[in-house]
Amino acid sequence: MSFKFNGQNSSDNFSSIPLGVDEVMECLRRRWGVTYDLKLLIKKDQIYLQMMWGFLEQQSFPMDEDTFREHLNRILEIINRAGQSDFVRNWLENVQAKPRLGRAISLSLPMDPRMDEFVL
Repeated sequence: MSFKFNGQNSSDNFSSIPLGVDEVMECLRRRWGVTYDLKLLIKKDQIYLQMMWGFLEQQSFPMDEDTFREHLNRILEIINRAGQSDFVRNWLENVQAKPRLGRAISLSLPMDPRMDEFVL
């Protein structure tokens, strides 16, 4: 499932408050009761944030909490440096869909010059 968010974020309105690991984990747990895995997908000249169906509390999840926090921190570092923290924060708080087995939820991140370094 793909979700294109038409929020108020634009290339002229960058976020000044970075997303933190604890904030994202708390949001996920509050909304869905579990901590879903997040991944960045680069496809052609676009970057997507995907909320995967696997979650930290799942017995078969391949990461322990410390490894998951490091993984999430790397993703958030890119989002924050690209000025997309408010855009992603708003999406996490308001997205209506829920990941299902084999189906991630995707957010197309707005492209601006700061994102160019991540797209080859």
